Amino acid sequence: MSNPEEPKVTTTPHIVEEEVIAAGKWVKLEKTTYVDPAGNTRTWETVKRTTRQTATEADGVGIIALLKRTLHKDCVVMVKQFRPPMGCCTLEFPAGLIDEGETAEAAALRELKEETGYKGEVVGVTPVTCLDPGLSNCTTQIVMVNINGDEVDNINPTQQLGDGEFVEVILLPLDEFQMKIDELLKKEKIVVDAKVYIFGMGMAQAFFKPKELPILKQ
Repeated sequence: MSNPEEPKVTTTPHIVEEEVIAAGKWVKLEKTTYVDPAGNTRTWETVKRTTRQTATEADGVGIIALLKRTLHKDCVVMVKQFRPPMGCCTLEFPAGLIDEGETAEAAALRELKEETGYKGEVVGVTPVTCLDPGLSNCTTQIVMVNINGDEVDNINPTQQLGDGEFVEVILLPLDEFQMKIDELLKKEKIVVDAKVYIFGMGMAQAFFKPKELPILKQ
């Protein structure tokens, strides 16, 4: 049964015009004029990357890297770094932009090596997904990577960071992932990437019975 107060859909929503308001080296702000499902013309403020290669490919990759070592728990390789837009440090999956002509898989292995020093093997890739569709058109592909921690190259990994990059590598046990993040949140001022915490909730569901699930107390 339809709600009489809901606006009636009369047309397919579509973009009419995109006007650049301001642009920098990496991002630009646009005023987007569009037609909504009721046929009304509206405007939206939209942030876009200036580095996008094509309309159908992802801007970047996020890497869920699982470190496997003999006599150790499997760990998720995380990165902690200061993010100016947040004004504090964040806990994230390793990530980066895809270079021109590069596949998501190749970009993931390159970024993983640069940010963490680890060399891994791709075991899965998501389709192109959006990050914050109410704000920007930024897209990503999440790449699953396994790391053999017993290999010589991965015993003492060396980061290959660029100028001005400061990244701390943090290893979190897979079976205690959400709990370790909650402990970190209690100890220091840090913001956790949404993808990371959602992954943690999923891992908690996989490892614990419903009544045993860890709950962060405010």
